[in-house]
Amino acid sequence: MPDALAAAPAALPAASLLQLIWLASPALPIGGFSYSEGLEAGVEWAGLATEARASDWIVDQLHLSLARGDLPVVAQAIAAWRAHDADRIRMLNAWVLQTRESAEFLLQSEQMGRSFVEWLKLHHDDIASNFGGLPVTYPVAFAFAASRTDATVRDGCLAFTFGWAENMTGAAVKCVPLGQSAGQRILGRLAREIPQAVDQAITLTDDDRQAFSPMLAVYSARHEAQYSRLFRS
Repeated sequence: MPDALAAAPAALPAASLLQLIWLASPALPIGGFSYSEGLEAGVEWAGLATEARASDWIVDQLHLSLARGDLPVVAQAIAAWRAHDADRIRMLNAWVLQTRESAEFLLQSEQMGRSFVEWLKLHHDDIASNFGGLPVTYPVAFAFAASRTDATVRDGCLAFTFGWAENMTGAAVKCVPLGQSAGQRILGRLAREIPQAVDQAITLTDDDRQAFSPMLAVYSARHEAQYSRLFRS
């Protein structure tokens, strides 16, 4: 047993662990709860009428969209913030803005980014010097907060992804609709899938990163004119 303990990785300092939990919380006042990222349109037009269908949809979105696009940006931006590489930060932020495939997705990235920066002002006194003039997106703003902890890039990405998973699960519970137990089963499945998605994402280079989810973009665009809706995307 002592040998096993000696081989275990060093524990993340409590302050940094609590900061990551805080950053992943859906209670963070940045508006993530108000977006379904196309899921609500999928309920109407893709038949997401059951727990199984909704769960498959969100897991596919995790691996095919998030893990190939925004999650690699978070990983690369954490490293760039720590290196004080402003040019790299601007490049990553511009990539996010340029790859939103619908007006709603662009609005979400911009609005959550602005709200996150406003929240960051409560905790850091150098926000103006770091974000001045930058129309910051949510992945880049989150990466800034994660970079100010002792967390590894992987841990920062795990927190980002779990926060996304909680918001998506909450959207499914409301708009499919599903019960709370079904929501917990979906979240449990996502928790098992997230480490693989993160491990893939942190290996991707600029040439590997992509944002191409054509049917998701179609549903997002259709959601803009959906007759009855609960969410902003």
